[in-house]
Amino acid sequence: MKLPVTIHRARLGPVEFKVIRPARALLGAVLVDHDSHLDAYLDQPAAKLFGGLWTLAASSPRSLIHLPMRGNPAPAHEPPEAGTRQLDLVLLHHSLQFAPSRWKDVRARLDPGRRQTVTLPAPTLADDPLIYQESRRYRENRDLFHQHVHAETLFMTGSAKVFRDTARHFIDVARNGPGYVPVHPRYPRFCTQLHAHAGILGNAREIRVEYCDKWIR
Repeated sequence: MKLPVTIHRARLGPVEFKVIRPARALLGAVLVDHDSHLDAYLDQPAAKLFGGLWTLAASSPRSLIHLPMRGNPAPAHEPPEAGTRQLDLVLLHHSLQFAPSRWKDVRARLDPGRRQTVTLPAPTLADDPLIYQESRRYRENRDLFHQHVHAETLFMTGSAKVFRDTARHFIDVARNGPGYVPVHPRYPRFCTQLHAHAGILGNAREIRVEYCDKWIR
């Protein structure tokens, strides 16, 4: 899988940060904060891109993966609700120990970036919940997602393993969503979920991922 990205750098004092973004505008994607949970609405290109960037996060422990989408049109079947807000997304490895409170300054200092194409292994669709059930028994387990929200951005912090193993959710939506929706008019929703019972969430809320091909313009 080839993924076009732009690589940006920003310096805060003696520290330089590397930020990776999609090379093209991330359209057809919305991340909604419902307080108790999060919803990601994605069309097919966006779902493929999410899967690629999720996989990239697994192999880029020294980088911040930034998905700017705040302000995109809302899904046509899910008009904005009171008390919700749209968020950008940053994926990062836990070893980076990045403080989300620094993000606003980093974002403001990013250089124009340079374009690059990265080659990624295709995410697997295999699902083995037993791996997670066993890992939950270990108090020092690091293969969990943790979340913070700062500067209208959701920070998903995790290990290489948990990013790699959950990229399949987005590939599943990209592959199966477009075919499912037209033949199920009574309930035209194809969804998957980063679920609490899967043993992948530490200090993190569930994320529901839904295919969507119609947007409020």
